[in-house]
Amino acid sequence: MTETFWIAATVLIIIALAFVLYPVMFHRRGARQQTDLRNQNLMAYRSRMAELEKEHQAGIIDKESHRQLRDELAGAMLDDVPDNEAPAKTVPGRKAAMAVALFSILVIPAATVLLYEEWGSMDSVEAFVAMQELGSSDDARSAQMNELTQQLRERLEASPDNPDGWAMLGQTYMRLERHDDAAWAFRKLADSVSSDDESRAVALGLAAQAQFFRSQGAMTEKVTSAIEEARALNPDEVNSLGLLGIHAFSQNNYREAIRYWERVQTVAPDHPQLASIQGGIKEAYTRLGEQPPAAKPAFPAPNDGLEAQSVGVTVRVALDDAFQKDVPADTTLFLFARAANIQQGPPLAVVRLTAGDLPIEIRLDDSHAMAPQAVISGVEEVVVTARLTRSGNINAQPGDWQGSTDSPIAVSEDQGSPVALVIDQQLID
Repeated sequence: MTETFWIAATVLIIIALAFVLYPVMFHRRGARQQTDLRNQNLMAYRSRMAELEKEHQAGIIDKESHRQLRDELAGAMLDDVPDNEAPAKTVPGRKAAMAVALFSILVIPAATVLLYEEWGSMDSVEAFVAMQELGSSDDARSAQMNELTQQLRERLEASPDNPDGWAMLGQTYMRLERHDDAAWAFRKLADSVSSDDESRAVALGLAAQAQFFRSQGAMTEKVTSAIEEARALNPDEVNSLGLLGIHAFSQNNYREAIRYWERVQTVAPDHPQLASIQGGIKEAYTRLGEQPPAAKPAFPAPNDGLEAQSVGVTVRVALDDAFQKDVPADTTLFLFARAANIQQGPPLAVVRLTAGDLPIEIRLDDSHAMAPQAVISGVEEVVVTARLTRSGNINAQPGDWQGSTDSPIAVSEDQGSPVALVIDQQLID
């Protein structure tokens, strides 16, 4: 599975060996070149001395000229050898170089593999490869999927801090209809995201869903326990709400099924199974012998008339000039108020608009509540936030534009002057 990884590692090891072996094998080249040059000078000196002897004996040059030329030649020869140069010591360089080279070839690759196994991330590499292969599998390759799933499971057990890996494993077990294993994998996912309540709630909701499928739709103790854990972290966890709606419908409790499914519509307007949920709501009304009510927006319409007196707060929302050219007019705008001392859980009031409505003056009161038990009139102070999002999702996403009131606003019947709220920042992560 990891041939490419090991090929790359082998190439890097060879490069590392080259850095070690090159100076060991070739560091004497300069000395050899210098020795060759001196040998050439010596041979030229001897050849010229022999020529001078022949010319003197043949009478071409006299004795004085012969002596003078010989002295000059000897002086030139001495100039090529420094006076303080010591004779070079003979070192068994070839044998030493071969010993170092052999040692390097044996030790460096072995040390690289051992150290990588000790401190590297081979488990993550192999888990990623297994995930990639699983992603490309289909039903016709179920045997191979089972093998790859087992490999991925082993990698994740060895290196459990991998939420994406646990999610992939759980989804694969669901496709293989190994629901017990899927529930186990989703609980491992919940453990790996324990610092994020919302993500942990989703993972527990998926575990409940797996147990629900295993029990063929029965609300067993394991299913109920997982749902309760998920909703303790997030009462609006959509997988749990969906299961509760299905169970209520199967018990002929259509009114309660409608309540759960309509809640899913409200908190997750972009849910991938929204069409099925809406179909279930329609069927539940039919079983009750009632007509579904006229379609209502996911969030109440803004009360921008301001004539009626109500308990709430009034704000004037505007977009900072720096973002005017960046935000299209059809960008979704969410305006919501939360209790000043509670920044988690559902908002007390929510309005859904678009960027084209800005600037706008609006009053948030109980008519904008998302749940009857959580209303703005039940608190003394709120913090109001405005968020522009291209995704249409109420949950914050990177790239969204947002702004909040600088300080808590007192809730009262007095309409008073609106509090300024400027959308002046873009979310990075």
